[in-house]
Amino acid sequence: MNMLDMGKMFGKIQEVQAKLKEAQEKLGTITATGESGAGMVRAVVNGKKKVISIEVEENLANAEDREMMQDLIVAAINAAMDEVDIKVNEEMKKTTEGMLPGGIPGFDLSKMF
Repeated sequence: MNMLDMGKMFGKIQEVQAKLKEAQEKLGTITATGESGAGMVRAVVNGKKKVISIEVEENLANAEDREMMQDLIVAAINAAMDEVDIKVNEEMKKTTEGMLPGGIPGFDLSKMF
């Protein structure tokens, strides 16, 4: 590999780093909603895996069965986390697509976050 090729490669690496930083900043704007109990409990999370909100149906909030309510909330949050993982991976694939000509075998930039 000559110096010109090395310079191009380092330029590409810097470009990839900038794109990854930009994509990481966008993660706060990606949201996903998970629900459980046929919609009785809904949780919204962002791409940084922070819970934004939890909504509990009014008639469930007064229920005496607290254990069921807690289980539904956990299930809703887990469903939202699974959905946001899919969306984040899609965004990272779009962002890094074509960044490295031919790619590097076994090196998937979309799995970095």
